[in-house]
Amino acid sequence: MDNRGFQQGSFNSFRSSSSDEDLMDIPGTAMDFSMRDDVPPLDGEIEEDRSYNGGGIGSSNRMMDFLEEPIPGVGTYDDFNTIDWVREKSRDRDRHREITNKSKESTWALIHSVSDAFSGWLLMLLIGLLSGSLAGLIDISAHWMTDLKEGICTEGFWFNHEHCCWNSDHVTFEDRDKCPEWNSWSQLIISTDEGAFAYIVNYFMYVLWALLFAFLAVSLVKVFAPYACGSGIPEIKTILSGFIIRGYLGKWTLIIKTITLVLAVSSGLSLGKEGPLVHVACCCGNILCHCFNKYRKNEAKRREVLSAAAAAGVSVAFGAPIGGVLFSLEEVSYYFPLKTLWRSFFAALVAAFTLRSINPFGNSRLVLFYVEFHTPWHLFELVPFILLGIFGGLWGALFIRTNIAWCRKRKTTQLGRYPVVEVLVVTAITAILAFPNEYTRMSTSELISELFNDCGLLDSSKLCDYENRFNTSKGGELPDRPAGVGVYSAMWQLALTLILKIVITIFTFGMKIPSGLFIPSMAVGAIAGRLLGVGMEQLAYYHHDWAIFNSWCSQGADCITPGLYAMVGAAACLGGVTRMTVSLVVIMFELTGGLEYIVPLMAAAMTSKWVADALGREGIYDAHIRLNGYPFLEAKEEFAHKTLAMDVMKPRRNDPLLTVLTQDSMTVEDVETIISETTYSGFPVVVSRESQRLVGFVLRRDLIISIENARKKQDGVVSTSIIYFTEHSPPMPPYTPPTLKLRNILDLSPFTVTDLTPMEIVVDIFRKLGLRQCLVTHNGRLLGIITKKDVLKHIAQMANQDPDSILFN
Repeated sequence: MDNRGFQQGSFNSFRSSSSDEDLMDIPGTAMDFSMRDDVPPLDGEIEEDRSYNGGGIGSSNRMMDFLEEPIPGVGTYDDFNTIDWVREKSRDRDRHREITNKSKESTWALIHSVSDAFSGWLLMLLIGLLSGSLAGLIDISAHWMTDLKEGICTEGFWFNHEHCCWNSDHVTFEDRDKCPEWNSWSQLIISTDEGAFAYIVNYFMYVLWALLFAFLAVSLVKVFAPYACGSGIPEIKTILSGFIIRGYLGKWTLIIKTITLVLAVSSGLSLGKEGPLVHVACCCGNILCHCFNKYRKNEAKRREVLSAAAAAGVSVAFGAPIGGVLFSLEEVSYYFPLKTLWRSFFAALVAAFTLRSINPFGNSRLVLFYVEFHTPWHLFELVPFILLGIFGGLWGALFIRTNIAWCRKRKTTQLGRYPVVEVLVVTAITAILAFPNEYTRMSTSELISELFNDCGLLDSSKLCDYENRFNTSKGGELPDRPAGVGVYSAMWQLALTLILKIVITIFTFGMKIPSGLFIPSMAVGAIAGRLLGVGMEQLAYYHHDWAIFNSWCSQGADCITPGLYAMVGAAACLGGVTRMTVSLVVIMFELTGGLEYIVPLMAAAMTSKWVADALGREGIYDAHIRLNGYPFLEAKEEFAHKTLAMDVMKPRRNDPLLTVLTQDSMTVEDVETIISETTYSGFPVVVSRESQRLVGFVLRRDLIISIENARKKQDGVVSTSIIYFTEHSPPMPPYTPPTLKLRNILDLSPFTVTDLTPMEIVVDIFRKLGLRQCLVTHNGRLLGIITKKDVLKHIAQMANQDPDSILFN
């Protein structure tokens, strides 16, 4: 029940206390809690309904019931607190019941009822349109700024390299990337592109542009929107579970994240834009919610919208609408009713259609690395596919452990105080090491596209530099053939690229800039898969008479597809890091457009998950949630310990008695003293201290706001006024100050369990009902209270983890 969401001794401010400001840190940002976003807070406004408002002034006994008018703030939540899912759902049912009853009275009320039902679909339409438009803007801008590091188009500086050479009359097939209209920086500065000095000039400009983009990104994040850093998925998971982080989904965060995401991707750092696009889409959903009272005033309804927005974000990130819906269901959503499933699908569909209409890559595809494979795979190939799954699981477990250790070091040492220096150093190292190698110099999305590619007659890449490349089989397909000099050179470069990506991604993810993990993880797996695929291809060519090949791979046939191995490796590594399974497979086959490769993808994804789970149960997002102490109760894990509610509740044996309020014997001064001397987020209300019979539960925030409002607006309310939580009050002697009736802010049906209830049942209740607290009784008498924070601390203690790492309730 301990909660730092309220300041001690203050009845005028509900900002977070300094203890949480010192401890709180989101991956990639030093949190500034003194900064308030300019959008309405995530927790919304007060809901006007029967359960929590209403009443009147009882003049006969001078009982002041000032809740006849809605009081702003009553029934809402403080920053860094958890919402009451039961109360929010009850409010929505009451609102819906009232609208339905009124719709039978008049035509206007019927129209209002229809518009209320349609508002959810309209909101999904707007989220899809805005998310798709922003994703297209980010894709186009990032592509142009990435090419800007290497040169500029003289026909128009706004053209990227590919668009610049599209309409050129001087482009040959062999040198399709070279045209007179595109000039490298050495051509512009020293009028030549040949020689060592020209190479040095291009090298210097590449590093300079990378440092400039990274500096602008980290500076904008630090100054304007500290919440705009990182991928955002750990925080979105926590918000969807009911936690309040004001400003995290505000419009300043949206604007800065959109701008800095382009800068961060263009800098050449080992990061992706796919994870941050989920954050961008959720910002769009949260901001648009304020246009509809139905969602602005109800936290539970708003989180349904955010679940759909997350699906739209993945839809535009990978061009995978179905995969986006499954990602939201499997990975980020805490409460996902059937209605949300339909609306998520609609939002993802609209977002994908919008992005397709923009056509950011000029190839009628939603992603840069879309490929189509037509070569069938063979049963024996499941062995290398499973090996790629093992590699993905090992890489995932290694990355999570090392990245969390580095992020913890950043939080606990002086390193965290210098975010700009850290970003610039990592950027400089990345750019200096990346430029000499063409596979690290290109953007990660282009690298994945190159690795996924199945070599054809028109490919001029070194990865397709085979001997006898123009000899085709009868069917017109390219047969397996011996690797040429270019292929062997590419293998060495890819091996060096793999080492650099594995190491540098560990230090990049979590810095103070927008940084996604999907693309770097896929790049690591795609490189490993391509290396293995080429090895298998050459083995089948030179040893086609071996028993493992001779039954299905004859000489001159097209047996092995190295691009398929790259795709399977990408899925394996992404699954090892995030522990995604179903949504991952669907996303990957939507990327490739082929259903025949579902079995290899499933085999690799499940193998990587099994291997990674054997080395550590948490995915990267859950690990960052635990690192930051968020009160996230994982619904996927079982609680198998034989403890009871009395082992977890507060107060414990030898602790001070539980702080309670009585229903009809405490003055305003008594209540204000309890509030100022404690930091609890709420108080049980009992008949009397002697009986300890439970009446209900009242939130600290509602008490403070109600008493303040009564002192300001009601004459005669003084410190000696009696506070009543009963329906009726006894007659009062003459000349006594007016009493204050607060029954309408009292929760008359708090969840209770007995002291002998097994904790596995208590944990299930907290998970499935989204409770903030649960009261413990014995034979009807109040014994104690269990909060969500107590449950999380107990789970951590049972898992031999640090229970004090849970910072919030």
